[in-house]
Amino acid sequence: MTTPATDDAPTPAEGRRSWLRDHSELGVCVLLLALGVLVLTDALTMDVDIAQRGPVGPRTVPVVVGGGLLVVAALLAVDVLRGGRGQAETGEDVDLSEPADWRTVLLTGVFLGAAVLVEPLGFPVAGALLFWGAAFALGSRRPDRDPLIAAVLSFVTYAVFDHLLGVPLPGGPLMGVL
Repeated sequence: MTTPATDDAPTPAEGRRSWLRDHSELGVCVLLLALGVLVLTDALTMDVDIAQRGPVGPRTVPVVVGGGLLVVAALLAVDVLRGGRGQAETGEDVDLSEPADWRTVLLTGVFLGAAVLVEPLGFPVAGALLFWGAAFALGSRRPDRDPLIAAVLSFVTYAVFDHLLGVPLPGGPLMGVL
């Protein structure tokens, strides 16, 4: 004779979901762990010429950062498994009746666009787009002046970093012309 199932007893799948919901901060631990492993792997497989190294080589900072990420991930995981919880968001003074701030979205798009375009177009062109887009997103509406200032600022920045400071920046297709 079998007894009917009660509605009060959780199923094993519901129990797992509840445990994961209660320990959701472990997702941050996994993210930090993956990022730390990525940074350490990249740093330790870096091709370094022994003649170019000084007392502190190019691997030092990435190894310290990667190790720090692993330590923070482990400490956070221990804290979460011992019952530690992050504090709930108390909220901000946000008026939800106001429209979205599209200027911030545009500015983010300008930065991402410049990061994507710097390799194929070179720093002078991508930098000019970045400077002009940032000026536009921040409120400047001078189409006669802003692109010219952005281009001059970008080329001056390229020249200072590439020629005076010795920091190589991608020149792109325009550098064959100029």
